[in-house]
Amino acid sequence: MSVTPLAAHPSARPAPAFRGRIGRDARSGHYAVPGRYRLHLSPADPDGLRIAVTHSLLGLDRACPVTVLPAVPDCPDGGHSALRPLYDASAHRYTGPAVGPVLSDDWSGRIVSTHGPDIARDLARRFGGGRAVLHPCGAESEIEAVERMCAEGIEEAAQRAGAAAAGEPERAVALDTLLATLDVLERGLAAQPHLISHQITAADVELWVTLVQLDTVHRHHLDAEAVRRIAGHRALWDYARRLAAHPAFGTHLDLDAVARRHHARCQGLEAAGSAVQILDWAAHTEPAQDTAPQVERP
Repeated sequence: MSVTPLAAHPSARPAPAFRGRIGRDARSGHYAVPGRYRLHLSPADPDGLRIAVTHSLLGLDRACPVTVLPAVPDCPDGGHSALRPLYDASAHRYTGPAVGPVLSDDWSGRIVSTHGPDIARDLARRFGGGRAVLHPCGAESEIEAVERMCAEGIEEAAQRAGAAAAGEPERAVALDTLLATLDVLERGLAAQPHLISHQITAADVELWVTLVQLDTVHRHHLDAEAVRRIAGHRALWDYARRLAAHPAFGTHLDLDAVARRHHARCQGLEAAGSAVQILDWAAHTEPAQDTAPQVERP
């Protein structure tokens, strides 16, 4: 599938508190050493789910262990108490919430990064070791275009459509943007099994997580007719179903945790689309205990 890059827009993700990178060698300060780094994430969070899938595709259970965070943070400010020591050690008098995902350095006891996309890219580029080529040579612009399509054409458009009142022009415009983006992806996936390559890439991880959010979170705030139109993209949802059956994807999908996180964060009213489930994720998810990552829980 050929993806045309969109014009750059500000990211919908909040600004990260820490944004270090894993470099190529010791001169970079942080460099790839098996066992040095640790991930702290909740797969119920979209960024956490992207990283968890990437981590499994790369087979990094031993090289970079994972601590799974609760779906709903336990601090009044929306942070996790288990992460507070890392934040305190990494920034003097840090007053913000201690949120995930976090990539920490066990050698120093400090945070490397809280920026989900950077963490996923560094895992793939610095720790991949030839296992899965999630960033094929020459495909970076297409991967970035898919990321923008997912963020702006699906996530942001679905949020705007769900937040606008019935009859408001903004709702129709946002829904048109959402459906047009799905149309582009539908045409591409009708002709090939993956987005930009014959194999799974970072673009597929991005789109799959976005589709999970669209069906498990955003549809609750859309009307039934809008959800039916979204569900009409058969190739797109067949693709989502196939990836859900892949152990590196489906193993991490905890529908109850996603629902708890949604209800804890969401202040909007549910709409008729809440009753129109697009995909029966549980029926197509095949958790494989022998391939699931070894995780630690606080």
